[in-house]
Amino acid sequence: MILVCGEALIDLFVAAPGADRRSLPAQAVAGGSPFNVAVGLARLQAPTAFLGGLSRDALGRFLLGMLEREGVDVGLVCHSDRPTPLVVIARQPDGQPDYTFHAADCAYQDVPLDHLPPDLPAATTALVFGSFSLTSEPVGSTLLALAEREAARRVISLDPNVRPALAGDPLAWRQRFARFARVATLIKLSVEDIQLAYGADADPAERAAAWLAGGVLLVIVTDGAAGATAYHACGHIAVPAQRIEVVDTVGAGDSLHAALLARLRETGRLDRTAIATLDPASLHDILGYAIRAACITCSRQGANLPRKAALLF
Repeated sequence: MILVCGEALIDLFVAAPGADRRSLPAQAVAGGSPFNVAVGLARLQAPTAFLGGLSRDALGRFLLGMLEREGVDVGLVCHSDRPTPLVVIARQPDGQPDYTFHAADCAYQDVPLDHLPPDLPAATTALVFGSFSLTSEPVGSTLLALAEREAARRVISLDPNVRPALAGDPLAWRQRFARFARVATLIKLSVEDIQLAYGADADPAERAAAWLAGGVLLVIVTDGAAGATAYHACGHIAVPAQRIEVVDTVGAGDSLHAALLARLRETGRLDRTAIATLDPASLHDILGYAIRAACITCSRQGANLPRKAALLF
């Protein structure tokens, strides 16, 4: 089983004003990077559980119901009286999404340290951490304690999914992320994440090399339409994206992350020893599979991650 830890929220997609110019057509969609990864893993037939704070409000009940319908284990959900966080997504003139976060004092933060079980199920092979839950409190400290506790015996996969509006002090963010990175097996992030976190001149290859030197076994850096690159002790492998008609890029990185982990599991490589000994051919296969999943998501509206059948040749 793969345990995904972090936030769930509602993505509110806002269109242009209606004919009366007094209303904005909108669609509320389940979202949040960790939530998307959990759903994506379940759709790829990987046994999955979710650990995070969900509100008892109507939106929280909707999110919980979706996890249950997708087959995600919700036994570690922390139920909260705080509201469900909301992200408003509108289109910029160039077509790229513009995000406005309404996430202060919301349910995802409400995961205290005493909510953690003393032991995870023996079948838990990997833990996934990501997004702005890493630095929000008290959930951030709770997740860090869990990652540090479990790192010696389970795969730790990390996606910072940097959101400057929620990250707070940049130095504090980098210090917190460094602690997670010290126990990570795998780090997946985008070129944009690296530049937002470490500066516009930050070199992805140099950052990857530093994480590998610090003990991380595999770093995946995505670069939109250019595809993604895997950095590993056996070298680095670049795989281009497929040519598609892009409808929406929301959830593409989450889809890639989920498919990456699902492919590692499916091929019997979701453990530290197997990841450490990956060869170039295996890396190419795993990354190519993950990129196909991300491309399918980009061909759809919203974070609508693919099921396994869509990835079969």
